[in-house]
Amino acid sequence: MGRRTRWLRLASGSFHIRRGYCAIRRGTARPARLVAMSKLQHCKDVDQAIVRLKDHYEASCELARATLAAGNFEDYRHVTYPKLMVDIREWRPIDRSEPFGYVDEAGRYSATISKPHIIEAYLREMLERLTGNYPCDIYVGASKVQIPPEYIADAGAIPERRGDIPRPTLDDVNDAIVDGDWRAFHGKEKPLFLFGAQRFDIACARIEHYTGIKVDSLQKYILFTNYDMHTGEFVRFGLGALADEASRYEALLLPNGESIHPNEAVDIDADSLGLSSRFQMPRFDLVTREGDGITMINIGVGPSNAKTITDCLAVLRPEAWIMIGHCAGLDGRMRIGDLILGNAYQREDHILDHRLGANSPIPAVPEVQRALEKAVESVYGEDNVLMRTGTVLSTDDRNWEWRTNRELWEWLRGSTAVAVDMESCTLAANGYRYRVPYGTLLSVSDLPLHAVPKLPAQAQAFYSNSKEAHVICAVRAMEALAANPQRLRTRKLRRTIGEVPFR
Repeated sequence: MGRRTRWLRLASGSFHIRRGYCAIRRGTARPARLVAMSKLQHCKDVDQAIVRLKDHYEASCELARATLAAGNFEDYRHVTYPKLMVDIREWRPIDRSEPFGYVDEAGRYSATISKPHIIEAYLREMLERLTGNYPCDIYVGASKVQIPPEYIADAGAIPERRGDIPRPTLDDVNDAIVDGDWRAFHGKEKPLFLFGAQRFDIACARIEHYTGIKVDSLQKYILFTNYDMHTGEFVRFGLGALADEASRYEALLLPNGESIHPNEAVDIDADSLGLSSRFQMPRFDLVTREGDGITMINIGVGPSNAKTITDCLAVLRPEAWIMIGHCAGLDGRMRIGDLILGNAYQREDHILDHRLGANSPIPAVPEVQRALEKAVESVYGEDNVLMRTGTVLSTDDRNWEWRTNRELWEWLRGSTAVAVDMESCTLAANGYRYRVPYGTLLSVSDLPLHAVPKLPAQAQAFYSNSKEAHVICAVRAMEALAANPQRLRTRKLRRTIGEVPFR
């Protein structure tokens, strides 16, 4: 276009384009690349599609900031999420071992994408798999969904409610695709991704709200606990790993905003760090360059918390999550400190009953199970610690044992449960829903049916003796999975019907 000037007339009025910018006569700058991508454009390859997704999103955010700063609110309607569309021209049989990137029929598949820079590697892998399996055409352009300013970093002052400024709406926040709603899969365009853009954005905002750290540094392998002592041990491990010159880890991020790097770690004593947090679910990120490090989150107590955080984390498509916690042992042969590797889940937490019927089995994920078994063997060696696999029963009643003997008999008869806790089944069930591999490694802290209830003195002694080994077992399992992520790429969590091409 050079020095020449051109006028375009769009639905919103006259636009003057010069030197790469589109300026509305009233003075708001609209990036030219946003104008160019207002319609879906064909992409020559996956790389171009990724660039265009990022360009459109960044240009929309730039326009939002300029529009809000200028007070030219009418033009905010051009601030839209990018849309990704894939036309699969022909269906054909593919390798039956493919874990994702496959479809049941040719057709048009689409998704509205937010923050593509955060999930760039994921999007690239998914598109490469899909285009490698079928003849495809990829298109990227503007969607019809506006970006609320609350979801844009550094958007500036947001005006009072106005009709021309979108607000975060829950109308578009749901899990219809995740849960296989008929209407979500029988429109003109089939879903490509599990989540819509506003569902993605509100989840990212809540992750930051609950955990104290922005989503950008969240790692692909996630450990859950409900004890500060476990996060303390994780920080201690992280400092040691950062001090090791051969380590793959690059930083440890704390929920108080502090970042610790390798050149600092050797001089820091974990006990000197203030790890207490004002956030509800403090998070600790042990970061690698590729994002395949380990995150630990103290989710607190109860199935509601477990559902809340996994509903949010799922949008970032982690590779796996594992619960490490304590449980009540039900078998009289058990001893305090024995380990339980959950291989079945008896759901009496009730938090997901309306999403996932109790008649839907929640299977163990063998790849996670094997990684945990090997980790326990490597940590404990010849020590006299019993690890057994068995059914974990999760309840929403913390004082479940305060029942009469007859009530307990009626509750447990027919059950093969060996342990009772409050979170494991929820984390497993939501992993199943969101197609995120999951696992559970619990330590027996009391035997309430066998005259060993959890009491303060006994509990504290147990915690002191078990916390380090318990955490290290889970960390080593995650490191083994991260060393070979393909072992988690299976079809075990994929649906018979109501499935999307992306993982």
